[in-house]
Amino acid sequence: MDLDGKSHFSRKETAITMKQLGLPISLDSKLLLSNFFGNQPLLSFIEVLFARDESSIVFITGANSSGKTHILQGCIFEALNRGLTALYVDAKQTLPAEFLNTLAQFDWVCVDNISQLDANQQQELFDLYNQIKHTNTKLIVAASVLPDELVLLKDLKTRLSLAVVFSLEQLTDLAKIELINLKMKDKNLNIDEKVCTYLFKYFSRDLTIVLSAIDQLDQESLRQKRAISIPFAKKILDI
Repeated sequence: MDLDGKSHFSRKETAITMKQLGLPISLDSKLLLSNFFGNQPLLSFIEVLFARDESSIVFITGANSSGKTHILQGCIFEALNRGLTALYVDAKQTLPAEFLNTLAQFDWVCVDNISQLDANQQQELFDLYNQIKHTNTKLIVAASVLPDELVLLKDLKTRLSLAVVFSLEQLTDLAKIELINLKMKDKNLNIDEKVCTYLFKYFSRDLTIVLSAIDQLDQESLRQKRAISIPFAKKILDI
């Protein structure tokens, strides 16, 4: 089976695993390391991690829509493609009790939005940290601020301060438009750059929101058989 076929098979297995574990989490198959834009040092380090036969702790920080979730889910898909076991956890979701401290058997564990963990879950993450010391598990966690700015249990905060920390750079509007153009090429969708510029200026500067809006415009343009223009965007998005 080719790489892409294996990837789809692995994602299905991951969905089954999450269902069995009681996790209300679904992965976005478009969030791959191969289409993550910028932050090359982080991508290079992740590649090194895949070749390293020892546990590693990585802390990723960045503003909203800076790409934290993209990186974490991208790591999961890449691990699965390589035949490894991997699990993505979003702390914003309701997690089973005594869950995080049972994940040491996974090769890769990615925990998003750790600032949302309650005291018991923080203790579980601390326990997981200690459990993987003598394993090959890669633990990647993400938050919007640096470890020393988080309100966490003292012991967990101390451990996370020892992690390798990467701060995701905030993309400029031009870089965001370039990223959108790349994503549109993946969909064989051609949108005038003026539309993207207009959306950033008058609709939202949040990349995730703009991408969602473009998906909406794409669907409506197909339904109405009309080109995506600024007047069309104004009407559909009620700008």
